[in-house]
Amino acid sequence: MSNPFAGRFDEMMTAILGPPPSPLPATLRCADLFCGIGGFHVAARNLGLDVVYACDIDDAARDAYAANYGLRPDGDITKVRVDQIPDFDLLFAGFPCQPFSIIGRMQGLADPRGSMFFELLRFLRVKRPDGVILENVKQLATADNGKVMDRITSELASLGYRTDYRILNALDFGLPQKRERTIIVGTQQQVEFPWPSGNIPMTPLADILDTSPDAKHFASPEIRAKRHRAHTAEIKPAIWHENKGGNISSHPWSCALRAGASHNYLLVDGERRLTPREMLRLQGFPDNWEIVCKDAQTRKQAGNAVPVPMVQAVIERMVDIVRRPTPTQQRTERLRTASPGANTGLGVT
Repeated sequence: MSNPFAGRFDEMMTAILGPPPSPLPATLRCADLFCGIGGFHVAARNLGLDVVYACDIDDAARDAYAANYGLRPDGDITKVRVDQIPDFDLLFAGFPCQPFSIIGRMQGLADPRGSMFFELLRFLRVKRPDGVILENVKQLATADNGKVMDRITSELASLGYRTDYRILNALDFGLPQKRERTIIVGTQQQVEFPWPSGNIPMTPLADILDTSPDAKHFASPEIRAKRHRAHTAEIKPAIWHENKGGNISSHPWSCALRAGASHNYLLVDGERRLTPREMLRLQGFPDNWEIVCKDAQTRKQAGNAVPVPMVQAVIERMVDIVRRPTPTQQRTERLRTASPGANTGLGVT
C-alpha cells in the first residue's frame, strides 16, 4: 500500500502540529510602562535589549526620558490604543506604589492609582509578551493580608503567565541604598523562575558622594545644630536618617529614597542634602545620564525610580527563560526536523 504522505512530510507536520511559531527577534523588544526616568530602560539597554515603547503620566519624567533615550513616552495610559503601539516581547512596569506604601494611605487596589494595575493588563491581553516584570514597594506583598498579591497573581495566571514574586533589596545588588522592593515576574514558559541571589559587594558610599557639593544643598545652621545635638555618628561618611518619629540613625548607606519625603530627612554626615546626581547614583544611573530638569523634579524622579542593577539582574534571568524553548517546543522541533523515514511515534507508515 502506498504512503499517502510520501513527499509531503512538511505538509503533514503542519497539518498535525500547526504552523511553526514565529521566532523570537535577535534583539528582544521591551515596553516600559509607568516608566518614570527609565531605570528599567537603562537595565534593558545594558543587556542589549531594545525598548520600543514607553508611557508615563508625568511631563517632566517624559522630558528626561526623551532626552536620555531618544524615545518620548506616551502620556495618560488610559488613553493608549494598545493595538496601535509596537509589538514587544517583555513588559516592565513600576506601577504606582503610593496606594501600597507606608508613606501613603495603603488603600491598595481601591485607590485610583492602584487601579493602574488593570491598565497594564490591557497591554498583556493584546500583545501577549513572553515575559512581564512588575516592581512596587515592599508592602505590596502583604497589602490587605495578602489579598492584593493574590489578585495580582491570579489575574496574570488567567492570561497564561506562571507567576512568582520576591522582596529584593538594592543593598544586595551593589548599591549603598537600603531599598526593598516587591518584584513580580510572569512568564509564558511554565518553569520556575531562577531568582538572582544578589550578594554583590556594596559600592562604598564615598564613591557615590560628590567631593565639592554646591552650598545650596547644605541644611540651615539651625537644622544642622539640632541634628548634631541629637545624634553622634560612629562612621563617616554616613547618611543620617530622621524617621517620622524624629529618631535619627546613621549608616554607611542611604535609607530608601522617597519622592515625597521631607526635604531634610536624609543628610550626609548630618550636614547637607544629597545632590540630584548623588541620588541618581544611589539608584544605579550612570553619570552620563543627562539631568535636564530642575533639582526638585530630579529628586522626585530619583525617589520614584527603580534600582538599575537590581532589576537588571531580574531581567537577565527573564531573558534566559524567554529564549529557552519549552519541552513542547523542543518535541515539536524534533518532529519537524525528523527525516520522512524516521520513527516519529506518529504511527504513519
